[in-house]
Amino acid sequence: MKKQNSAQERISDVEERLTRVENLLVSINEKLDQRSDIGEVNTEKAEAFKEWVTDYVSMRLQQLVPETCDHPDAAVLHDGPYLDNTTMPCTEEVEHRVKRIPIPFVREMVVQRVAENAREAGIERVDIDFFEKAATF
Repeated sequence: MKKQNSAQERISDVEERLTRVENLLVSINEKLDQRSDIGEVNTEKAEAFKEWVTDYVSMRLQQLVPETCDHPDAAVLHDGPYLDNTTMPCTEEVEHRVKRIPIPFVREMVVQRVAENAREAGIERVDIDFFEKAATF
């Protein structure tokens, strides 16, 4: 019973706050209607402000509800195998060679080094020749 009272109190409190907000909005609207210089608003600044508000609200919504955000198409990432835990494409031969490295932390070190070297060299897809050169410490 106590939870119900607490919930009812919270609902009443929220309703009171909403009533106050509504009253404030009505009074602001009335004041704006009474202003005579409202037509002199700088439209460029007004548009910039609208854009800022839109961007801000969009950002906050993305923070609050991230699953509704735009995500890149999954098809973009399906153009072949990738080095483990990277976005660097590689050939199937390289993928097979990486899987043959028996110690996991060594495998991860090699993959990261090869991916970093490939990015620095501007390589779009790691082939076995590049892998052999880049994987040596």
